[in-house]
Amino acid sequence: MRPITFNGFRRTNGAVGIRNHVAIIPVDGLANLAAKHVAHIAHGSEAFVHPFGELQFGLDLELTFKTVIGIGSNPNVAAAVVIGQEPEWTKIVAQGIAETGKPVAYFTIERYGDLATIEKATRKAIEFVQYSSELQREEIPISELVISIKCSESDPTSGHGSNPILGKTVEMLLDMGTTIIFGETTELTGAEHTIASRFKNQIEQEKFWQVYNEYIGFLKSQHAHLLGSQPTQGNIRGGLTTIEEKAWGNIQKIGQAMIEGVLHTADSPPGKGLWFMNTSASAVEVATVFAAAGATLQIITTGQGNIVGNPVTPVIKMSANPLTVSTMSEHIDLDVKETLYRTKTFEQCKEMLMDLLIRTVNGRLTKSEVLGHRDFLPPKLYRNP
Repeated sequence: MRPITFNGFRRTNGAVGIRNHVAIIPVDGLANLAAKHVAHIAHGSEAFVHPFGELQFGLDLELTFKTVIGIGSNPNVAAAVVIGQEPEWTKIVAQGIAETGKPVAYFTIERYGDLATIEKATRKAIEFVQYSSELQREEIPISELVISIKCSESDPTSGHGSNPILGKTVEMLLDMGTTIIFGETTELTGAEHTIASRFKNQIEQEKFWQVYNEYIGFLKSQHAHLLGSQPTQGNIRGGLTTIEEKAWGNIQKIGQAMIEGVLHTADSPPGKGLWFMNTSASAVEVATVFAAAGATLQIITTGQGNIVGNPVTPVIKMSANPLTVSTMSEHIDLDVKETLYRTKTFEQCKEMLMDLLIRTVNGRLTKSEVLGHRDFLPPKLYRNP
């Protein structure tokens, strides 16, 4: 097979991006307003507002730090401005991003106020936008891509159509040397033994069982009826009646590929291959932690229709549901319903997806990018004290 290349942005640390964002990152919810004002004035920058940071502690705080540092460190980000209420935490986030070698500046509101902080941060954001505008794409082998995959609002057309197509594409991408992340821990229920059998070594398999059992144990400890959340109301409306049915459709996304290992939430893969990340099934949260882990492109399959986007990574959405691709066409990048009609094969649809993937990494905007879906939600572990 002829090596496939694309035109991407080579960062100082060697990582490769397919977009060229200037990120305005609030450390906590108190800095959201300042971040939004900076992004409003400095066209070409983007504010990643979120409600967390204040009064967090322990592992919960570490996860927030890891997520926002990961977002700023993502290869699709050319430069970052960090704004926080207090100096110490703001400096931690800025220094974490600066380890990538990209330009970073940080500003704090305490003892300065919004107006002075906004002015200083905006001047730096303007400088960074001009800097990023001169960066040039260069030819990159496809093996340097980091891609994440997810299914959302699944129905029977997912398990019989879009997910197997994605699975075949994943197999081919892995053969080409790319890195791929998947997750959605609870949605493996009923097919968890099959996923466990795919790990290449026993240590990683045992890690999987540990994180899976901990997650399911937590859900059971709440004594809550999950029907309506798992499966979702959309899943049920589409025809999936149990989490087991959903799981067996879900795992079609990885085809027959073997799994390298387990990642904790928002951790970056330490090597190439297919990696499982312990995540929730929330589309916005999962897209956020995948981006924080370094994914530069995300592929989401949907049955009933999902409109999620991400401010850092383009999201390709594909569907095999004839109703969804008709009524929600402005959200669906790839229509693969013909595989259900048997007028196109899985192989033909795989080639369609690969063609769209290459066009997207070369700069073509996805539907979510054009529509302005910039959905961003870091995960949270604890209630605040």
